[in-house]
Amino acid sequence: MRTSATLVALWLPLAAAAQEPLSVIDWLGQAHPSSLPGPVLLEPPVAEHALGPDIEVSPLEELAPPLGLVPPDVTGLPIDLWHGSDAQLLARLIAAAPVENSPAMQALFYTLLLAEKRPPPGASRQASEALLLAQIDRLIELGATDPALALTELAGPMRSPALFRRWFDTTLLTGQEDDSCAALQQHPHLAPDFAATIFCTLRDGDWQTAALTLETAHALELLPRAQLDLLDRFLSPEIFEGAPPLPAPDAPDPLTFRLYEAIGERLPSTRLPRAFANADLRDLAGWKAQIEAAERLTRIGALNPNKLLGLYTERAPAASGGIWDRVAAVQRFDTALDTGSAEAVAKTLPQVWDQIRTAGLEVPFAHLFADRLAAYPLEGATGVLAWHIRLLSPGYEDAARQPPEGGETDAFLAKLAQGVPGGTAPADDRAQAISEGFSGATQPPQELKTALEAGRLGEVILRGISLFDSGARGNPADLTAALATLRAIGLEDTARRGALQLMLIGRT
Repeated sequence: MRTSATLVALWLPLAAAAQEPLSVIDWLGQAHPSSLPGPVLLEPPVAEHALGPDIEVSPLEELAPPLGLVPPDVTGLPIDLWHGSDAQLLARLIAAAPVENSPAMQALFYTLLLAEKRPPPGASRQASEALLLAQIDRLIELGATDPALALTELAGPMRSPALFRRWFDTTLLTGQEDDSCAALQQHPHLAPDFAATIFCTLRDGDWQTAALTLETAHALELLPRAQLDLLDRFLSPEIFEGAPPLPAPDAPDPLTFRLYEAIGERLPSTRLPRAFANADLRDLAGWKAQIEAAERLTRIGALNPNKLLGLYTERAPAASGGIWDRVAAVQRFDTALDTGSAEAVAKTLPQVWDQIRTAGLEVPFAHLFADRLAAYPLEGATGVLAWHIRLLSPGYEDAARQPPEGGETDAFLAKLAQGVPGGTAPADDRAQAISEGFSGATQPPQELKTALEAGRLGEVILRGISLFDSGARGNPADLTAALATLRAIGLEDTARRGALQLMLIGRT
């Protein structure tokens, strides 16, 4: 079994809780998490008299080691992040957290899920595992299969069938099923179903046992007919040469997806849940499928933009229209930046930006190109566009010190990037709500203040993410409350990035 350090891949560079340009995900790709220590044994104080010392008693759950991929000195979040909260409530908040439309909230949410933390004190083992499964499931749902795989391994996939099922699925999606199949041969009772047993038995080279198990499944009708037909072709492909393809399933699980791939009838991932896009990042998929998968994952923050840029620039597009126009535009812009010609950059920037906006990749684009773009003294509308792109990057504060000469909106953006938008005239209701959120007189909602006073930091962050989404959808009061809450708990960088992104690119 591989360690979690070897499984964590590249993600969007948005440092949410740590408040630095290096993201939690990028850190995972560079610094390898070590095994977590056990509880620290505290020696009692030396007695100064013959009386027995006072003994503090606490539930054993409070001494459980923290679980997570990223330590507090990287995330800035405490080990007791879940302190005082109900595990079932946290699981529901995690499952429902709306982060699809805000890169800043995505980064904060990923940091929260991957941070080292203890289960809520007093939570039962069952409730603690349900909370862990909620985190793993949400990572998978967002397409972050590598971190989900690493977190499952760190938790111990042999602890329960539920954890093993998540591990098995994520290894299938990332092409690392040799590990889970090897473990399944040693622990057959953890098999999710007979299909997994047959698949892993054949991969282990034991065709006869796999065939016998499949015959049993046929005889006892242990699996759906469609899955039995699929396994027949997987075990005996020569018998079905020339046969018409099997019907494509509407909602395949990861094993079904891999079985179709194994029999040469690969399913496109574009209409499947986001996690399946990871399978298209492998060389088995064509270049177009790889680019589409990378865009899909980068958009949600589950893939480092550098991977997408590498695919964009891998070769010259062989066609035009659709995604190929975007590839060509990125290549022309990348080349223009290398020429040192401001004229070439000014000519290609509006074209590539139109393509990037169409794909919803504005923030990843800014992370890739803002620093290089800052070296060019562009003027007019193109200069303003370049400045806006820089505001979407980690270097937004530097950009704010060099605002273009223009109207009130750009003046407001410059002040917002410095955290003091109140001195400028807001352009609309959204800007007014943002300005109030950054006012020192604005406090978090009373319910969240009470939760903070009780130490329920993780719960407050999750509720703040939901408030931000509500505010972005047109509720100014919720937007103000979300920004005030984020700033109150020290997430100033997240508040500024979220507000800037909302002003510059929106998302509804």
